[in-house]
Amino acid sequence: MADDPEQASRRQAWKEGPTDGGWLVLTDDELLFRIEALTPDPDTDRHLLDVVRSDRHFFIRQEAAKKIGERDLLKEHSGDRHIGQILARRMTRDEDVAYLEKLMAETRHLEVRKAAEVQLRIILAARRKG
Repeated sequence: MADDPEQASRRQAWKEGPTDGGWLVLTDDELLFRIEALTPDPDTDRHLLDVVRSDRHFFIRQEAAKKIGERDLLKEHSGDRHIGQILARRMTRDEDVAYLEKLMAETRHLEVRKAAEVQLRIILAARRKG
């Protein structure tokens, strides 16, 4: 699927670290290693959110998003197609149905819409079984 030229012009250029402060001074390889080595800990969510908000490569931002314990922190990034996919895949409760429906209706990214659609099917199938 070819990208819309207007959308492509809005993309930020990928930047190799170091940048400004915290975990963001690490190189991409060091940062990715640190993220992958994390065990669940709410104290690291702030550092991970800094990475998600950064201009780092989308893969690194996605890996940081996957490790954030409080998934509601990702909702402000649902418009980012890379983070929106991670967020949609983490919506697994009955209470998440309304948010997933909203995400499907509002997102402009096919990848996010498809991820939300799959999660909705999983939740609704679980309801029918239960």
